Amino acid sequence: MEIYLIKIIIAHLIGDFFLQPNAWVKDKERKKLKSAKLYLHVLLHVVLIFVVFLSFNVWKVALSIGVLHFVIDALKSLFQTKKNARILFFADQILHISSIVLVWHIFYKGYLDISFLSETKTWFLISGALFLTMPTSIIMKVIIAKWLPESDDESPKSLQNAGKYIGILERVLIFVFILTNHFEAVGFLLAAKSIFRFGDLKEAHDLKLTEYVLIGTLLSFGIAIVVSFGISGLLK
Repeated sequence: MEIYLIKIIIAHLIGDFFLQPNAWVKDKERKKLKSAKLYLHVLLHVVLIFVVFLSFNVWKVALSIGVLHFVIDALKSLFQTKKNARILFFADQILHISSIVLVWHIFYKGYLDISFLSETKTWFLISGALFLTMPTSIIMKVIIAKWLPESDDESPKSLQNAGKYIGILERVLIFVFILTNHFEAVGFLLAAKSIFRFGDLKEAHDLKLTEYVLIGTLLSFGIAIVVSFGISGLLK
């Protein structure tokens, strides 16, 4: 039965990301329910269901997907603004996937096995990954706050909170690499970050900044490695 779910998801991915030009997206945002591209986009999703199944016997599935897709996209176009566009994008995709699972369940008696949520190992993994995101960022901020270099108005500004999110991503990647026994990838990640940082530090000519970055990087990697090995030990 899972093959039917996969086919419907493939049809969705093709329709939403491969066969939807930016011009269609802008037209829907501008004209909302009056946009002809909205209806063409929905029709395309219906056609794609027939294509991936290579059968017209799935017309009920195709029609259901089309109606639900229209409702979700219509609501998105009505409520979307510049401020909430990013949030609504992810909400839109979550609703689409949820509607796909619902249609799959109704027509193919599909059932998602979520028994893994009752397993202790799953919650160990979740707790470890969560700890390496915001909690670790706050812990690191408290530890290295006293070494924070004085800001220079003439120095180039970085993206807002970029360092925090880079740290979160690198720690989560280390978590995944260690739990999957790809220790060489951790070294590659450290080397890659060092290369990208080398140019900035070289141009800065600031010893304090260099030391601050090194402390932050090593502390971030160190915490991620310790936590990852700890969770790995608990899983065994």
